[in-house]
Amino acid sequence: MGKIAFVFPGQGSQIVGMGQELAARFAKVKDIYNRADQALGESLSTTIFEGPQDILTRTANAQPSLLTTSIAILELVKEQNIQADYVAGHSLGEYTALVAAGALSFEDAVQIVRKRGEFMEAAVPNGNGTMAAILGLDRDRLQQITDEITSNGDSVQLANINCPGQIVISGTVTGVQKACEKAKESGAKRAIGLEVSGPFHSRLMEPASDNLAELLNTYTINEANIPVISNVTAEPIVDSTTIKKLLIEQLYSPVLWEDCVRKMIALGVDTFIEIGAGKVLTGLVRKVDRNVTCLPIFDETSLVTALEQLKGVKK
Repeated sequence: MGKIAFVFPGQGSQIVGMGQELAARFAKVKDIYNRADQALGESLSTTIFEGPQDILTRTANAQPSLLTTSIAILELVKEQNIQADYVAGHSLGEYTALVAAGALSFEDAVQIVRKRGEFMEAAVPNGNGTMAAILGLDRDRLQQITDEITSNGDSVQLANINCPGQIVISGTVTGVQKACEKAKESGAKRAIGLEVSGPFHSRLMEPASDNLAELLNTYTINEANIPVISNVTAEPIVDSTTIKKLLIEQLYSPVLWEDCVRKMIALGVDTFIEIGAGKVLTGLVRKVDRNVTCLPIFDETSLVTALEQLKGVKK
């Protein structure tokens, strides 16, 4: 049997009511939501379970909400004695992975990502930055396009390298618009503007990374018990100093998700368990390699299905 990786979704997967059914059924799950409320001194769980969606989607709410939901569901997975050989998360999901790996305490992570969300929202005045998904264009060509536009004074960078043929770019509104036009001229199938509150994972996030660096100095980061595949390097990390350094760089660096998945496969992973809201990462992993097993767990039905498939895999 090959190795197992737990992967955790990032911003964009949030949906009102996520985890609610499980919290009603399992005390262990409910307890995680209660602990998040206590850590923040407010009822985050009410926002998660009742919305409205626009309030939940605010960066400063979405980040702790997604982290909490993933960790709550992880409690049920751990009960089944399923253990990961590697963990990884997409952007915000990397913090969830660090909690799963024992590098951050749950309460600390909830507080950190709430602040991280606030720093990201404050880094660029609303309406000055944006993001867009470019479909069907080669990474190297898109890199050339964004480098050229940036050097001419309109900042734009590759932000999320999600899977073959799907790359998100981020930067100033003008920079992103110009890159979208150039990408289409170069043969991209589509360029789709994203509904986001800022230009995440671009150089424009450097002010937020300075604030995050100061914040992280006030929290304890431990060595990870399970190797975490870093968004920034697509390499396994366990060392606490490296973890901290890369979390700061992660805010303005591209999320190398495709590379992370390829790295885990190269390390022997053949089963990816996506834990949290939705199944976005499951779709991306399958686009990287159709031969691996992908099991999303986001409610009771998907938990039962995943457990049945895992028993089959183990045999």
